[in-house]
Amino acid sequence: MIVPQSILYGLNSFKAPQPAMSAEKPIYPGRPRQFEDEDVIDAAVAVFSVNGYAGTSAQDLCNGTGLGRGSLYNAFGSKQALYEQALLRSHEHTMSAQLAILTQPGLVKERLRTLLLWGIAEDLSQPEQHDAMVLFSALERGSKDQAVASLNQEYRQRLEQTLVAVFTEGQETGQTGELGSKASAIEMARGFLAGYYGLRVLNKNISDRNTLEDVVAGLLINL
Repeated sequence: MIVPQSILYGLNSFKAPQPAMSAEKPIYPGRPRQFEDEDVIDAAVAVFSVNGYAGTSAQDLCNGTGLGRGSLYNAFGSKQALYEQALLRSHEHTMSAQLAILTQPGLVKERLRTLLLWGIAEDLSQPEQHDAMVLFSALERGSKDQAVASLNQEYRQRLEQTLVAVFTEGQETGQTGELGSKASAIEMARGFLAGYYGLRVLNKNISDRNTLEDVVAGLLINL
């Protein structure tokens, strides 16, 4: 995936409305670069996952990352650029986990079930990490921020392409196919993806695992 230079180098000014994020010279001097960018980005993911983009101030990011304003400016240039890098980091983390599940050997339905149950486990045990940012960046910023919308579209397309391959495999396995053939592989993949995303949203509102596992059973029953 080709990443826009503005994401990598953070050349834009902070656009958030909080006074602390203005384009004026930082109040506090920055420290020398004695930290790992990936650690800072992971810390920023946790902050953005809890507060969202609009609800995150410069001080929130300083508190979460342990860096002063000057260091954050020098390293990332803007709140927007840090948010985009945090989103890319979350994409990398969650996509790797999902692809590992979907491409493992075994029955297709079991792989799909494993993915759905993994989503439940992630959301219930790690509500403030990468998965939360991937999902809610689309809900919060998808219609307001073209850069975020483009990143999420690339992420969704990659997951969709993998699911199409999985459903194609399921339809072609054995004499009659493990999965039904009432719909094309791409139709089944997109239907499953809609249910998967719906489950991830539901996980944020329902903490009863039995209820969520019933949802999983319902999503798989007609495949």
